[in-house]
Amino acid sequence: MQIYLPIAEISVDIILLLAMGGGVGFLSGLFGVGGGFLMTPILILVGVPPAVAVATQANNVIASSVSGVFAHWKRGNVDFLMGWILLAGGFIGSTVGVGIFTLLKNLGQIDLVINLCYVIFLGTIGLLMMLEGIKAVSHRRKTGGARRGKLHEHNWFHGLPLKMRFRKSRLYISALLPLGIGFFVGILSAIMGVGGGFILVPAMIYMLGMPTAMVIGTSLFQIIFVAANVTFLQAMQNQTVDIVLALLLLVGSVLGAQFGTRIGAKMQGDWLRLLLGVLVVMVCGKLFLDLLVTPADFYSLEMVR
Repeated sequence: MQIYLPIAEISVDIILLLAMGGGVGFLSGLFGVGGGFLMTPILILVGVPPAVAVATQANNVIASSVSGVFAHWKRGNVDFLMGWILLAGGFIGSTVGVGIFTLLKNLGQIDLVINLCYVIFLGTIGLLMMLEGIKAVSHRRKTGGARRGKLHEHNWFHGLPLKMRFRKSRLYISALLPLGIGFFVGILSAIMGVGGGFILVPAMIYMLGMPTAMVIGTSLFQIIFVAANVTFLQAMQNQTVDIVLALLLLVGSVLGAQFGTRIGAKMQGDWLRLLLGVLVVMVCGKLFLDLLVTPADFYSLEMVR
């Protein structure tokens, strides 16, 4: 059954969109990521313009993240104090990011920048997480599950001022560190149409030193409000949010997140990081190949909105 998307200006099968939303929601609950790093390329693949895919996907991230947060909150795996500080940085960063998005769109370079950002960031983060996951799983097998040392090393940023005690995560670090991480992730959320979890999750584990179980729920909490800010600003400034597409993706996302959360709670953190790393590298590889393939049409006409 086909449905017309007014902003994207294409017709897409409803069942396909619901399945896509369900898959993204499942990943959100399983890994603690918004799923935009996977959904945005898929939307582009089915014919949705990149600018519309990015702006609309930011809205879809909200529903899958809300569903995931409630599931993790019931298990006591959300550090709200850490989440609010990450959110403060993310709110500022996403506002700046939408401004950059608008500038690039007016220059006609937004499609290229979106693809390059995905290849660079997904490739780097995915490889690092995959390698670390392999080492962690190998270490666990050799030591019979013995407790490892700290996941993060103490570097210069651990000496920053304005230190706070995060009792839920058992940390005593500078508030400037999560604030800066949130700011950077906010910019990426606006430009790439992602929740930023694929960078936020490893940053919270390796830079902040948070427990993996606590990271997932806290990450989703921050993603909700950053994605909401991106959606509002994209709709107001660029008119690239397709509400029909967003609603169909939302339905599948809410259901998928519940299943992903249940399965994720039964898996070890090492395996979760390894699987997420493999998935990220696969998506990056597909986007990189698309950049190398010669397009069927060298020129295209697009109506300026």
